[in-house]
Amino acid sequence: MESSLHRYRSQLETTPWFRGLPVELRDYLIAHASLLTLEKGQLLYRRGDQSDGLYAVLGGALAIGTVGVDGKEALLAVLGPTAWVGEISLFDKLPRPHDATAVSRTLLLHVPEPALQSLLDATPGYWRDFALLMAQRLRVSFETSEAMTLLPAAQRVASRLLLIAGGYGGLNATQSKIRLSQDSLASMVSLSRQTTNQLLKSLESQCILSLRFGEIVILDFDRLRAASLGDANP
Repeated sequence: MESSLHRYRSQLETTPWFRGLPVELRDYLIAHASLLTLEKGQLLYRRGDQSDGLYAVLGGALAIGTVGVDGKEALLAVLGPTAWVGEISLFDKLPRPHDATAVSRTLLLHVPEPALQSLLDATPGYWRDFALLMAQRLRVSFETSEAMTLLPAAQRVASRLLLIAGGYGGLNATQSKIRLSQDSLASMVSLSRQTTNQLLKSLESQCILSLRFGEIVILDFDRLRAASLGDANP
């Protein structure tokens, strides 16, 4: 078990937030964690559920969003290794603000609420470290909201792909292969699936990306970045 925990710790330290924590805090989180596996489509938690701690994605991915009363999905993000989720309710003690659902078979590290509260009661200075995680997520949220309001459709798609591939500004590991359906991407950028498909096909024709079943492979990050800025000939 110690060797496996060390392996997961090394994995978590590949992204900035966990790597930047004091070593004692990293030790504590790993020592009080347990592993949880979800199957594809299984809920980790639902909007309105009470907080039960923090989770880190070790394998697979979580879809973060909400389904309205009309059944329409508002998909905010798909977070893979090594993203942490659950810090908002840690701060305000209010119910979960969204659903978290496994996109595929997903392995999670779970640090339970009582262990976190004991730590923070004993060492209040660590609140700042968790605040940095929430601030990072808020910054990404503001950027995506701005893009949704200001950018035309083609730039919106390119910028969202760049954000996901770049690990949401360091929230999780960077990736060139994005496991995401076109339906899910369309939901993220508030476009129809048909429009999203046309824009992806255009990027594919320029050899900026490759489309596969349930997967988008980024081939040229520089030209995708140019497309996100509106360069007509990236």
